Amino acid sequence: MSELGTEARALRVAIVGSGPAGFYAAEALTKSERRVVVDLFERLPTPFGLVRGGVAPDHQKIKKVVKVYERIATTEGVSFLGNVTVGRDISVEELRTHYDAVLLAYGAAADRRLGIPGEDLPGSHTATEFVAWYNGHPDYVDRTFDLSQEVAFVIGQGNVAMDVARILAKTVDELRDSDMAQYALDALAESKVREIHVIGRRGPVQAKFTAPELKEFGELADCDPVVDPADLELDEVSRAELEDPDNTHSRKNQAVLEEFAGRKPGGKSRRVHLRFFRSPVELRGEDRLEEVVLETNRLTGEAFHQRAEGTGERQAEPCGLLFRSVGYRGAPLPGIPFDENRGIVPNRGGRVVDGEAVVPGLYVSGWIKRGPSGVIGTNKPDSYETVQALLEDLDRLTPCPRPDSGAVRELLAGRGVRVVSFEDWRRIDAAEIERGRATGKPREKFATVAEMLAVLD
Repeated sequence: MSELGTEARALRVAIVGSGPAGFYAAEALTKSERRVVVDLFERLPTPFGLVRGGVAPDHQKIKKVVKVYERIATTEGVSFLGNVTVGRDISVEELRTHYDAVLLAYGAAADRRLGIPGEDLPGSHTATEFVAWYNGHPDYVDRTFDLSQEVAFVIGQGNVAMDVARILAKTVDELRDSDMAQYALDALAESKVREIHVIGRRGPVQAKFTAPELKEFGELADCDPVVDPADLELDEVSRAELEDPDNTHSRKNQAVLEEFAGRKPGGKSRRVHLRFFRSPVELRGEDRLEEVVLETNRLTGEAFHQRAEGTGERQAEPCGLLFRSVGYRGAPLPGIPFDENRGIVPNRGGRVVDGEAVVPGLYVSGWIKRGPSGVIGTNKPDSYETVQALLEDLDRLTPCPRPDSGAVRELLAGRGVRVVSFEDWRRIDAAEIERGRATGKPREKFATVAEMLAVLD
């Protein structure tokens, strides 16, 4: 029996990424009956991943989950090492010198492309850029968006697409008590966007957004939701999907959409058009985006496996601003197997594989394990599954040659890396909350790493 995880020798695990998947993995390890040392590595000085940088700023209740992560971060044996980029400041191979297992939980931050002509015209952006910009993410603080345009398109119908459309549709007064970055609030206050089109390639029954997010469009101060009743006419296969007893998701959405379709215009200054059965096939413009060409689709295939197929019917529509929200993919780490087609680290139940062979001591959880699916809570069973696999492997793990977190910190310090501890983060957190208090906001985020580190130094 392995001595790893005993009083004689703690099991040492490095978790790369401090979003929900990373924290739930740390929780699973600390709740095991093993003695563990868990070090969470994060490239930013701030923890919590997309809960901080991706959840919409006007959805503050969702962010309360960080209370759970704070409890995990202060559990005995768990440490946070922020401002450390694995793959640059320290390699995975170097981590394996100091840890018995490395668990990758760094998410899927890259965007999938539409793959159409004109996709990179000025005025065409990824949803990720916009979301990170208004959330004050240091990587995106310098982005600019031409909000002087009157017509904006959002391609995709997941909840991220709905967030983008809702932020464009809200008045600045509806956003003031959020933790949106002040520079974004200032820019949105001057927005001239009046028509917002949310485009889905399949029908309303197949849409991925959820009813609570959809309902919000009917409650906005100065924006009317618009749905064409013709888009809600279902073919036989879609009707079968809708009537499936387990498909409450689609039935709730359909009810809201039907209510929107029956509304009379409220005379508000903005409109959000929820449109289905269309795909962008080309973006056009001389020096910047001016038009989007949409193709009408029909659905083919069996229930719950229907695909959108172009009919050849195309129409060009004015468009000055476009956001692409058609999914995310992970990025590879040096020396780690990577599935380019799926955008994940290949694995079986959380065990990283290279071809058919399991890579000993290397694990994965969250979006980089399964792809970008589910909600925040989905990461908990996912990470617990991975940790269970890790614990089952203890007799096969080779104890690391230098089990010393202090040596890791010394190595990083020698490379000029200012490691941010969880106590350091709490000081940054307190400073942000104090900054927000003056304007009635939950917090005013520091938008650059330099500002964050200046609080500490």
